[in-house]
Amino acid sequence: MKLAIVILNWNGKKLLEEFLPSIIRYADSADVYVIDNASTDDSVVFLTHAFPTIKQVVLTENFGFAKGYNEGLKQIDADLYCLLNNDVEVTENWLKPLIQAFEKTDVSIAQPLLLQHKERSRFDYAGAAGGFIDKLGFPYCRGRIFNVLEENTNQYNETQNCFWASGACFFVRQKVWKELGGFDEDFFMHQEEIDFCWRAFNVGKITQSVGASVVYHVGGASLSPSPRKTYYNHRNSLWMMLKNLPKASLFPILLLRFILDGIAGIQYLLKGKFASFFMVIKAHLVVYATLKRTINKRQAGFSKKQYFHQRNIVWNHFILRKSKFLDL
Repeated sequence: MKLAIVILNWNGKKLLEEFLPSIIRYADSADVYVIDNASTDDSVVFLTHAFPTIKQVVLTENFGFAKGYNEGLKQIDADLYCLLNNDVEVTENWLKPLIQAFEKTDVSIAQPLLLQHKERSRFDYAGAAGGFIDKLGFPYCRGRIFNVLEENTNQYNETQNCFWASGACFFVRQKVWKELGGFDEDFFMHQEEIDFCWRAFNVGKITQSVGASVVYHVGGASLSPSPRKTYYNHRNSLWMMLKNLPKASLFPILLLRFILDGIAGIQYLLKGKFASFFMVIKAHLVVYATLKRTINKRQAGFSKKQYFHQRNIVWNHFILRKSKFLDL
C-alpha cells in the first residue's frame, strides 16, 4: 500500500523545523510531502535547503485548510493519504498499526491516539481517541468532552469505530477521498473533517481510532481561541448539519441549535466578549444567505438516522456532570 504523508503548511517554518525530523525519521517507506499555502515566512526556501528529500507542492495563495488540501492532493498519487498537521510529533512505529488497519479491514478513514505535546499523559483536544457527535451536532471524543481532557490510562488503546477522525492526523483512502470530493472548500477551516466523515458515514464508510498508534499534538498553532475561530465554529457547524442531518429531523434540530447559539451569544455579551457576540450573529447571517446553496449539497438517497452516539452531550456534561466518555 503506497502511503503519502502530507503536511499542509502556512507560515509554519518554526514548526516544520521542530517536527519534520521525527516525521522523516519514522516515515518508513512513505513519501513525505509539504503543501505550502503561499507562506510569507520563507518556509519554501527553508525546506528546499534544510530538507531536500521532502517533496513540495507550492500553492499560489492561502486556500485555508480545506481547499489547501483539495488543491495539493490533486498533485499527489498514493493509495492512502495521511493528512498531518505541521505541529504534530510522531513516534516510532506509529504507522504500522494504521497501515495494518487499512490492509486487513475495509476501514476508509482512521486516526491514531492524539495526546497533548506539552502535557503528554493527557489527551489532545483535537480528536483525542476518536470523535463522535450528539443528536444536535455537538462534537466530542473518547478522552475529551468539551474542554475537559482525560488522563491517558490506556483506557482507549483498543481499535474502535468512531464517527469522525481528527484533521490533525487524518488517514483516508485515496479512492474514498476522490469519491466524496475531498473537503468542503466553503468551510475554509474547522469541522471540515467532521463533515467529510459524516458524508462518508452516510454512504456506509467506516472510520476508526487505532489505539496502538500514538502522536503528540501542539494544537492551536493555526488559529488560537479568538472571535474569528468562534465565527468558523458556529458557521461551519450549522452548514455541516444542513448538509447531513436526516431530512425528517433537519428543521427541528436546527431550530434547537439556533436557540442554543442564541444563548451562547448572550453569554458572550454578558461576559463583555462583544467581538465573539457579533461573530455568532455574522455566522448565522452567512448561513441564512447561503441556505439554498448548502441545501443543494445534501447527498441524494441516504437514510442514516442513527448518526449520533448521545442524544444530548450538553445535558450529560453540564447538568449530569459527566466528564469522561466511559461515563456516558
